[in-house]
Amino acid sequence: MSTFPDPSLNPIQRPTLDWVVKKPWRLIAFGGGTGVLRPGPGTWGTALAWVLWVLGLHVLTDTQMAIFLPVTFFIGCWACHRTGYDLGVSDHSGMNWDEMVAFWLVLWLIPQTWLAQGIAFVLFRFFDILKPPPIRYFDRRLHNGFGVMWDDLLAAGYTLLLMAVLVRFGVFS
Repeated sequence: MSTFPDPSLNPIQRPTLDWVVKKPWRLIAFGGGTGVLRPGPGTWGTALAWVLWVLGLHVLTDTQMAIFLPVTFFIGCWACHRTGYDLGVSDHSGMNWDEMVAFWLVLWLIPQTWLAQGIAFVLFRFFDILKPPPIRYFDRRLHNGFGVMWDDLLAAGYTLLLMAVLVRFGVFS
């Protein structure tokens, strides 16, 4: 996208919280506003996902999580696409709903200990920032809402693979 359809936003400046809260899709895409925090808006979104997990998402049954995660993924595709259009940038760094959904997937599938969650947090952020193959490939080629969401699911996959190895070697027992 090369245009900036929202005339209230100067394309050079960072979106403000006031700009984010004006539209529901922006508020979702920016992780409830955490995407305006600096430095590391992706890390702030991941931290919020962890807090929300601890505060209540962890009590969802497996069936409920199996419904919740795809629903939040598709909501994220829509919200990030709309917000990207508003910004004129398909994958703005402030859009961190993708980190939240992907980290909820990780939290659902790992041991429910502080140690496991802390290690998973660091690993997820590492893979999301480093973008090892094929994450970088998809990050460069997929655009709009789906592209924003997809590369973080791959980072979650790397995290889950490494966490499974750590579980197998008894790190969390």
